Amino acid sequence: MRKLFLPILVLFMGACSTVPKSPKGIKNACDILATDDSWRDAFDRTYRIYGAPPHVVMAIIYQESRFVHDARPPKKKLLGIPLGRPTTAFGYAQALDNTWDWYQDKSGNDGAERDELPDAVDFIGWYLRENHKRTGISKWDAKNQYLAYHEGTGGFLRQSYRQKPWLMKVADKVNTRAILYRRQLANCYTYPEL
Repeated sequence: MRKLFLPILVLFMGACSTVPKSPKGIKNACDILATDDSWRDAFDRTYRIYGAPPHVVMAIIYQESRFVHDARPPKKKLLGIPLGRPTTAFGYAQALDNTWDWYQDKSGNDGAERDELPDAVDFIGWYLRENHKRTGISKWDAKNQYLAYHEGTGGFLRQSYRQKPWLMKVADKVNTRAILYRRQLANCYTYPEL
């Protein structure tokens, strides 16, 4: 009887746990929205509250994590020995610990989790609005919003990205992806009224 207890317990616990959903196609905005009703609701809510367009938010998530809920930067190694991760970035939005704490404090969303897509979407929408307030960058400007997202508002204002040609290329890719997502959304999404 005891020999059966552990395997049954493992099966039971596995059946009770939930695995985060993954979109069937991260290159298509309509597939992303079709993943789960809560995902569509999150993009709607973020657009209504922060004015952050879904196609821009999606393009940032695509670049940061490829829609992987528990994404982290790769560990650094020295002579094959893992040394740890270069940053505390985690989750869909790859938000740093201190930036996430700031968001939770200022937004009042203190129960938010970085590995929950609706929370990550809310965070990015909130962050884009903060960037807009501090820098004047349009929330629809995926390239410059991404540069400010990556470098922080202060870094963007100091134009630190100009010393990083690789980052400028990445921001161009984010912009291209946002344009693609916007075209795709024309087939499956109506922007909520603000």
